[in-house]
Amino acid sequence: MYGWEELAREITRLKNEGLYVTIRTIESSQDAWFVVDGKKVLNLCSNNYLGLANHPRLKEVARRALEEWGVGPGAVRTIAGTQKLHIELERELASFKEVEDVLVVQSGFNANQAVIPAITTEEDAILSDELNHASIIDGVRLSKAKKYIWKHRDVKDLEEKLKQAIADGAKRRLIITDGVFSMDGDLAPLPGIVELAEKYGAIVMVDDAHGEGVLGSHGRGIVSHFNLVGRVDIEIGTLSKAFGVVGGYIAGKKILIEYLKQRARPFLFSSSLSPADTAAALEAVRILKESDELVQKLWSNARYFKDRMKELGFDTGQSETPITPVMLYDAKIASEFSKRLFEEGIFAQAIGYPTVPKGKARIRVMISAIHTKEDLDFAVEKFEKIGRELGVIR
Repeated sequence: MYGWEELAREITRLKNEGLYVTIRTIESSQDAWFVVDGKKVLNLCSNNYLGLANHPRLKEVARRALEEWGVGPGAVRTIAGTQKLHIELERELASFKEVEDVLVVQSGFNANQAVIPAITTEEDAILSDELNHASIIDGVRLSKAKKYIWKHRDVKDLEEKLKQAIADGAKRRLIITDGVFSMDGDLAPLPGIVELAEKYGAIVMVDDAHGEGVLGSHGRGIVSHFNLVGRVDIEIGTLSKAFGVVGGYIAGKKILIEYLKQRARPFLFSSSLSPADTAAALEAVRILKESDELVQKLWSNARYFKDRMKELGFDTGQSETPITPVMLYDAKIASEFSKRLFEEGIFAQAIGYPTVPKGKARIRVMISAIHTKEDLDFAVEKFEKIGRELGVIR
């Protein structure tokens, strides 16, 4: 008999240590303010960077797609599930990302699992930043390649691991990094990574989930930000954050995409995006290509909020992006801080182990282009009040 009592004890432990995740219910559309568990609160923890999740243009094209195409694709992409909309989205994304081709899959998480096991064998080496996203970690686990974990953002350590992989006889070397690290908001040292890859004949793969719509010209991502177009082999993207919809994609050379259509298991064995999702994502890409306005507003809001928080004495870590970790370190304090914020009209979840290392608990604030200055002032006021109550700031 399975030991269900062990699960109950583990849940009790999580609650006692402040690590239990409270899953609240959203009762209205994603916006600067929304209703959560019956309470109207300021939204400070959504990945809806540009406010596109509730954008009228996206809703309108989704409605039209629903009428024309129905509610679902009907099959996996390789049998009877590739619709004209999917092809249009892939072409538009390839143009936006300035790559040869793109393959759309069900999610950013699935995109990493589609690529990593498909392009590596037991003769190869994977070199992964120690703080890479869980989807990369799981993708690496699915591969038979030898794993080398390099210290976070440390190109010197990466070089040592590359030398070791070569000495160990690795046929191919695949370097994988997040573009923007989602918990701390810091950037991968991509120029240094690319230089090492070119020096040692390695492949570079970047998960740009939190860079798209945020970094680079018109939000094209970290490769654009560092002027490295054409020098990064594989870009993994999501449609569920800045683009405001759902889904994921792989961007790169035509030969890579052609190969993945034959061997990537999430593409081969799971149906793709619904017509409404696909049409909405397509419209989101077109909005970004048309104008940089939302991206600039996002950054203006992020700078304003961070400056105000730092003036009050809050520790916002090493963030270089609109992701703003309010470092509290103690999981119980972070949990109580999040609870008090909700009582005061702010929805911002505590983040603790295992999402971040033990002793690194925080409130992760996600700024959006749709926040007003008044929204941000309200947030700062409540953070100050609770910060003083809990002894986080003086």
